[in-house]
Amino acid sequence: MLFNSYEFIFIFLPISLFVFFQIGRFNQLWAAAWLGVASLFFYGWWNPVYVLLLLASITFNYFTGIYLVRGFTRNDQSRKFLILFFGVACNLILLGYFKYFNFFVNTLNSTGGFNYEIDTIILPLGISFFTFTQIAFLVDASRGIASESNFIHYILFVTYFPHLIAGPVLHHKEMMPQFQNSDIYRFNYKYVSIGLTIFLIGLFKKVMLADEMVKYVKPVFESAAHGNSVSFKESWGSALSYTLQLYFDFSGYSDMAIGISRMFGIMLPVNFNSPYKSVNIIEFWRCWHMTLSRFLRDYLYIPLGGNRKGSIRRYSNLMITMILGGMWHGAGWTFIVWGTLHGVYLLINNIWHSFRRFMGHDISKSTFLGKIIGGFITFIAVVFAWVFFRADNLQAGLSITQSMLGLNGFGFSGRFQLSMIAKLLAIAWLLPNTQQFMAKHEPSLLNHDNINTYKLGWLQWNPTFIWFVFIFIIASQSLLQGDEVSEFLYFQF
Repeated sequence: MLFNSYEFIFIFLPISLFVFFQIGRFNQLWAAAWLGVASLFFYGWWNPVYVLLLLASITFNYFTGIYLVRGFTRNDQSRKFLILFFGVACNLILLGYFKYFNFFVNTLNSTGGFNYEIDTIILPLGISFFTFTQIAFLVDASRGIASESNFIHYILFVTYFPHLIAGPVLHHKEMMPQFQNSDIYRFNYKYVSIGLTIFLIGLFKKVMLADEMVKYVKPVFESAAHGNSVSFKESWGSALSYTLQLYFDFSGYSDMAIGISRMFGIMLPVNFNSPYKSVNIIEFWRCWHMTLSRFLRDYLYIPLGGNRKGSIRRYSNLMITMILGGMWHGAGWTFIVWGTLHGVYLLINNIWHSFRRFMGHDISKSTFLGKIIGGFITFIAVVFAWVFFRADNLQAGLSITQSMLGLNGFGFSGRFQLSMIAKLLAIAWLLPNTQQFMAKHEPSLLNHDNINTYKLGWLQWNPTFIWFVFIFIIASQSLLQGDEVSEFLYFQF
């Protein structure tokens, strides 16, 4: 079920809210159970069979976590590590089978001359997100910083439908105290108005902005995938269009997830914070898919050694993290190239910072011109890498990037919607993001200084008639925009 579908907006969400608060008046545990059942129904709307897979994963990880918390003494750490390793390995094997087995066999066939034939394995929706969420739980349980004895709350933690399909990646310590808070089980007009406003802003981003760019992206990338050459103009037009489509699609989903959750009185962590305003690639990764970046840092980069074992080891760890981060997004060489490019970008950025420190400069400070130049370079580097993220195959990605570099000439044939690109860039670069716009009213679990300190004055939302009219207008436009309901781009991961 899609957040932007009529059945979700007008049937599933109102019923889920109404029943949750009605049950919550009498029994909070049963209200949590209802929300868990509703989440499983939401997931099963796509393919009911995979509900069993999700429940099996939840059951396995719950009891493994219980055992990690209660089954060992202080002197039994080696066995605890083995159980943790077993639990994490089972999660990764499950993810690997569904997400990477076809890619592995196809690669083996093409490189080794084999001819193995297997049926295409259908990727369960959200498997990357609920797998990473539970791996984090197991690791935290082994460290003694996560414990959950209530199976219903654990089911809700994993299946909670606002985050289940495309994130954010949740931490146990962020969500469990909220599920145990009696306040969320009582209807609150303030929370509903805040959440509905954020949801409708996200809906507008998805339907009116992101989906509008599809017609400028799809034809060029499909043409390149079929071996056709594209012009310099077409390559840059499609690359910029996809850059903006992905931005407003993922930003819209993130807003809608946070808004839905806020209606229930529950705050999700911020997952998106104006990444195209970043002045370097390090800042970009602090603002794009923030909970995934946090997961990769805490559960991969730091355990590998982080920056504690010298520069060479640090840069190696960084490259490994980004390549695996690229593979997390999809099983294909295009995602490996995308992750590798960002790993190289981060290496260059870190080396540049080291050089500036060596020269006695304060890397936390920069001139206005320096920020402009840094932001421009960062944006162009991100646009270039997004081509491989979107390309159907490696050859298509190389063809488009070669055209962007002018290696196929500087032809200006084809479509290039400059006015729409300019409008969306202005929105992304010049306007506040949703969290800044709603910052007076605790829209989410804030974890970035720019959100807390951004001063907007009259531009910040308040529950007034003027803002009601504004939100009503954009909601009406979004709901009346055609009959086709498109998936969110991050659903494929």
